[in-house]
Amino acid sequence: MSGLPGSMGAGASNSPDSTIRPTRVRYEVLGWVCVLAMITYLDRAAFPNAEKQIKDAMGGDISQWAWTLAAFNLAYALFEIPTGYLGDVFGPRGTLIRIVLWWSCFTALTALAGLKVGGMVLLGFWGLVAVRFLFGIGEAGAFPNITRALHNWLPYSERGWAQGLLWTTARLMGGLTPLVWLFLVDRFGLPWRGIFLVFGLVGLVWCVGFAFRFRNRPSECPWANEAEKNLIREGTGGATEAAHSAVPWRKILLHPAVLLLSVEYCAISFSWYFNLNYLPEIMRVQFGVPKGDVVGALYKGGPLILGAIGCLVGGWLTDRLIRKGAGIRFGRSLPGMIGTGLAALCCLLATFPLMGNSALLFALAVGFSGFFNDLTLASSWAICQDIGRRQAAIVAGTMNMIGNLGGFLGTVFTGWLIGGFQADFATRNQVAISESHAIQWVDKARENLRAEGVNEPAKELVDKVALGLERSASQEGFRINLMINALVYVIAFLCWLGIDGSRPILLEEEPPSP
Repeated sequence: MSGLPGSMGAGASNSPDSTIRPTRVRYEVLGWVCVLAMITYLDRAAFPNAEKQIKDAMGGDISQWAWTLAAFNLAYALFEIPTGYLGDVFGPRGTLIRIVLWWSCFTALTALAGLKVGGMVLLGFWGLVAVRFLFGIGEAGAFPNITRALHNWLPYSERGWAQGLLWTTARLMGGLTPLVWLFLVDRFGLPWRGIFLVFGLVGLVWCVGFAFRFRNRPSECPWANEAEKNLIREGTGGATEAAHSAVPWRKILLHPAVLLLSVEYCAISFSWYFNLNYLPEIMRVQFGVPKGDVVGALYKGGPLILGAIGCLVGGWLTDRLIRKGAGIRFGRSLPGMIGTGLAALCCLLATFPLMGNSALLFALAVGFSGFFNDLTLASSWAICQDIGRRQAAIVAGTMNMIGNLGGFLGTVFTGWLIGGFQADFATRNQVAISESHAIQWVDKARENLRAEGVNEPAKELVDKVALGLERSASQEGFRINLMINALVYVIAFLCWLGIDGSRPILLEEEPPSP
């Protein structure tokens, strides 16, 4: 394992077991949390990709749909710190098991959306919003507690690449979810309700395996040998103990790096959730990506697929800079500055193919904005470990809470912006609109056709005309949204200029020299 940073070295040679090769339980731990990261993104990305099926079952327009998306973001943000606190005080093992069981239950309950039994709808619109909110409460605890687990099991020199690998697996699964959905629903014809039930079951299976194999700290693990325990202990300065219940909230919340990290993460989340929640709709409306199209599914998942590569590159880059003597401050901040600066440029570039109706060029520009966005993630989360130490999960939860408030605002803002442009288009063209200012003519035209028994070729023609009108109503709103995303990335870039991850929150707990 000489190619892995910190896998061998002084930590092993100075111990009584220097002739014994360290076990690799810490990499098994990394494997378990990477699988969990994949499950989180599979479950959260499935919902936007099921938009058509859920809307057909329930009805609704894009402005209403935004609230089902935003409910997750709001709950995800509000419960980051509480669940991070639980992981720091009581340990990530029990906390992660409880929260995965919780969100898996609400993933499965999504299958009830619009389902009628005896003339009664089991889960109506606001019920679905509540389910999404409760689902978000569960997922809120995942990454802060994963960060705490990695803090306990990995030395400083391995944290960057580990966070990079973690986010690579998460983003990759999120990026492939449109393709998974396409094959399961559109190609194989499986019921979408059943798929949500299966996705919920996946989380339960993970809990069983994780409960059997994971321990909160190396000292509690019987299958990690003393050589590995010594390596981890010396690589972390011995700081793998649980936090006390008396958390230094004032020092955490007023620490300059925590403040700037939170604003930076808020900015990138504002822009990034645009890709997760609205890109499938853009590809359908603006570029006419047909149902069951494999290339179109890859376009929809592009920012997450390329983002997965960006996570890996960002993790490798930050650790390499530190090993080469750049120091923690510069070694963590440089990938952040590069990533946010180039992500802003990509968002601006995406506005040109959007207006020129080039699906490929648009997908490339938005996809690479995802790559550069995610170049920053390993550094962001590694800094939470560097400065938080025994409060690593709380610090990570604080950053992610503020970050996902940005995601909530971005999701609501996009729905409001696009709905506003659609309403304006409807008014200017004397088209009837609903109380929520969403265009009704698409559904109305289809209802008239069904009532009149119009043949399928004519129906297809009307669908094309309707799609063209919808494109005209929405295009300017999406273009302005991308320009605003670029501006928000510039704010994130400015934050990285001031972020210093070299000093822990509690000064007596200084990190070892890189």
